[in-house]
Amino acid sequence: MLEDLLSGAWQSVVFGIVGVGLMAAGFVLVDLLTPGKLRDLIWVRRNANAGLLLAANQLGVAGIVFTAILTSYHDFAKGLASTVLFGLIGLGIMALAFFVLDLLTPGKLGEVICADEPHPVARVSAASHFGAALIVCACIA
Repeated sequence: MLEDLLSGAWQSVVFGIVGVGLMAAGFVLVDLLTPGKLRDLIWVRRNANAGLLLAANQLGVAGIVFTAILTSYHDFAKGLASTVLFGLIGLGIMALAFFVLDLLTPGKLGEVICADEPHPVARVSAASHFGAALIVCACIA
């Protein structure tokens, strides 16, 4: 019993590290998709558009990690591999969704997201990121 508890605790630590690493990769992705430094946009300029897009990205990545862990069938190695694989696929699909939305809308999406005034396209872009993550979640399950 104690061995199971310690094994579960260790697996939680490993999955947590992998999940946080994927969320950090999501931060880097949004930073690459938007002009300027994301840290400055959100924490210094308090840009609501960029903050909303990053929040949707982080929730989407967390949803993918959650689904991959939940469906790992108690096989640690398989769960870890699927978490990393589907996490990276999810980030790629979210980037694709951003580029497709950019093609379908006037102007440059990254510049609109970085504008100081709130813009409805930020909500659309956030929904696109989160929706892309949900699609990946459905593929895992």
